[in-house]
Formats: sequence, C-alpha cells, structure tokens
Amino acid sequence: MTKTSGGSPTGARRSEIAGIPTRYIGIGVIVVLAIWFLFANLEKVRIQFWVFTVTCPLWIALLATLLAGAALGWLLKGRRDR
Repeated sequence: MTKTSGGSPTGARRSEIAGIPTRYIGIGVIVVLAIWFLFANLEKVRIQFWVFTVTCPLWIALLATLLAGAALGWLLKGRRDR
C-alpha cells in the first residue's frame, strides 16, 4: 500500500458525510426515489408475456423489475469478485 502525504494508506480513506459513508447515502437516495416512483404509478396495466397476459398494478410490475435487476446486479458482483 502506498502512503499519501497525510500518512494514511490510500485504500483506508473513505468519504463520509456526518459520519455516514457516502455509499450508504447514495443507496438511501436511490431507494427513496424508487419508492416515490412506484407510488406515482398506481394504475392497472396489461402485461403481455409470450404465452399469456396479466393485468396488475404498474407498481407491482416495476417492483418486480427492480428486484430482478437488483438480484442480477448482486449475482454479477459476486462473479466479478472471484
């Protein structure tokens, strides 16, 4: 590890706001915006799959898409760390 002019290792410094890591603040902002977006889309929609059609509130479809994306990101992150 290399040392910076302040004497601390370069990998040890993390940016924080009021003692909270900026990564957690960013995640919190994204979660709040996602929830706001979900509640702004409450009408029912028809979703056509290859074989069947479903009618459900749009927020459920958006939430399912959000969760699928989060799961995919988590799986791909695990693969990158190897």
